[in-house]
Order: sequence, then C-alpha cells, then structure tokens
Amino acid sequence: MALLRLRSTVGESSQKLFLPCGEILTYRTSELSRSLCQVNPSDRTTDKPSLEINASRQFTAWLYEQNLSLSFTTYQAGKLFFIGLQANGKLSVFERSFERCMGLYANGNSLYMSSLYQLWKFENIIQPGQNHQGYDALYLPQMSYVTGDLDIHDIALSKAEEKELKSQKLLFVNTLFSCLGTVSETHSFVPLWQPPFISKLAAEDRCHLNGLAMQSGKAKYVTAVSQSDIAEGWREHRANGGCVIDVESNEIVLRGLSMPHSPRWHQEKLWLLNSGAGEFGFADLKRGVFEPIAFCPGYLRGCVFVGDFAVVGISQPRHNKTFSGLALDEKLHQKNVEPRCGLLVIDLRSGDIVHSLRIEGVVLELYDVVALLGIRRPMAIGFRSDEIRRVVTVG
Repeated sequence: MALLRLRSTVGESSQKLFLPCGEILTYRTSELSRSLCQVNPSDRTTDKPSLEINASRQFTAWLYEQNLSLSFTTYQAGKLFFIGLQANGKLSVFERSFERCMGLYANGNSLYMSSLYQLWKFENIIQPGQNHQGYDALYLPQMSYVTGDLDIHDIALSKAEEKELKSQKLLFVNTLFSCLGTVSETHSFVPLWQPPFISKLAAEDRCHLNGLAMQSGKAKYVTAVSQSDIAEGWREHRANGGCVIDVESNEIVLRGLSMPHSPRWHQEKLWLLNSGAGEFGFADLKRGVFEPIAFCPGYLRGCVFVGDFAVVGISQPRHNKTFSGLALDEKLHQKNVEPRCGLLVIDLRSGDIVHSLRIEGVVLELYDVVALLGIRRPMAIGFRSDEIRRVVTVG
C-alpha cells in the first residue's frame, strides 16, 4: 500500500507535545481550550493550565523495555490520546478529538473506537521501518458505522463461524439496550445476546451492561452493574449489585461487586475492575469470589495486559448520585488520598503499582486503554483541520 502526501504540512501540528520523564507538562491548544470551555463555560479567558501530565520516573523506561505505546480514551473531554516515546527517549503525547469516545480495541494495524453515535476503524498506514515526521505509526480513519447513540462501552473482534463470509465480527456492548450487538450495513445494530434476566430489548439501560471479556476469539464474560430489569434500575444497586455473566451458559458466575468494569481473560484467569471499591483483581470462578490484588486511588475503567503487567485507567469520581456512597470514598478517606486520573501499571506478581501516568486539569475521567505492540510513537489523523484531505493511500 502506498502513502501519498499531497502536502508536507500537518494542519494540527500544534496538538503534538513532548514530556521529559518525570516532568510535569502544562499546555493549552485550541482543541483543549474548546474542551475546557465546554467543561467550565466561565473559564474562557483564564490563563489557568488546561492539562498537566506527570509520568513517574521509570514509566518511559518501561515503555521502551516492553516495546509498545499506549492509547486511551476520555469521553468526558472527548479525546483519543496516544502515549509513546520520542527518539531521544522522552515521552511523546498525541491527541485527537472525538465526541464521547469510549471503547478501544487494537488488532494488528487496526484500531477500533466507539464514539457518540459511530464505531470507527483506523488503519496504521506507515510500513515497518518507515516513519512520518518522527512517528512510526499513523492511524488514519478508514471507515465508520453510524450506530446512533447506543452508549457503546467495550468493543472487540470475534472469530466468526466458518459458514460466515467474514472471518471476524466486530462486537460491542450496547449499554442502552442491555445487550451485546454487532454492526450492520443496513441497521443501527444487530443484537446477538442479552442477559437472562433482561426480558426485552428496550432503550432503557436496565442493568448497565458495560464490560466484555473474550476467550479463544469468542465473547465469554460480561460485567453489569446490576441484575435489574427496569429502566435505569441499576442505579439502586451500585454498591453491591454488580455481577459477571458467562455468555455461553448464561450463568452468573460472580455476584456482590460494586460497579464492575473491563473484564479481561489473561494467563488463564478472569481479571476485572471492581470500580466502586477501587479494586483490581481476578475472579476465583470455582469459589465464585473476587480476589483483589491492588487498591487504586480512583474510579477504575479500562484494562490491558502486557505480560506480567496490567495497565489500568483511573478517574476522578463525579460529584453526583451515581458515584456517591461507594466503598471507594471510604477507602480513599482511610488512606488519606484524593482520587486521581491517569494510568497505573500493576505488577501481577506482587500487586504493586510500579509505574504511573498522572493527568490533571481538563481531563478528569478515562474509559478505555489499549497497548500498541511494536509501536514506539503513534499519531492519528483527525477531523478538526483539513489534514484529512491531504493523506491519501493507494491499495
């Protein structure tokens, strides 16, 4: 595949920023200024910083050793971030704007992302050994499905049955309709599965189905905030009504969780985030209990594994009824710590938080995170400038 650059300039070059290891970077761009004004309309003329990113001392060394970069979403600020390394070893951060971006899934050169009413597929158009302005991956939006506002959370690719023409199928958690669904060329979505306690498909967010764990290329486990079967009934069971459901058997394999998210199958274990309690751990499926291995100072969402490490996202809980009265509040008080926003790297062997990326300012909440294996410094093309017109690929 050939990459044609019709012009050499990049319209959003001001969006690129670089951080030395351990240094706090404060910056403001036109994009983030707009985001800040949306969060706080009265702050249109202030000189306060819009974003601060602080990497722990060995975070960049860990990225280098693992030969990867990271990407994460923040639906609250409407940003897709890429975290990598410059050639000199310093941190590189690149961001693009997508309204209410949430679920992420990386597969080879492809990156999938859900947004307010679309599911996007990006393709890395840089060939191995090449680079574009110092970046070794350039994610170009190649196609999207218009789904409507389904409040899509986790997304994944499944291996389709042999009788189907396409070898892979894009799955997503349709939180609004309390089901798993897939995309369609003629409809907003096609329902594939719903929890056994959901009596009908309705746009009512009955149980707040949110997380999806794949096993052997198939949907295996999902997380829900409750087993309620009435419009927004999950809000009454935030503290301990959460559960994990086996998609194949329809069996509820874990109960008593607090707003669980991001189940993932790794090293023959089902890992998940017990978000309302700030706990990262795994499910003992034989005993039907959750085993926490680490407390994280924030509301957990987003999880990806790299060998013996997990990278998880933490957010500052919103000051509303949805996040009030949870065990997380009491634990933060006991440990005398304020909730944080950022990424944590957890060593699965010890449960220790060994590296972190702390985010302060306009970005308060994260949703998902993925690892981009073998990529040192990624970037992406967005829609807020005309650069999308100037990048053309030929198959």
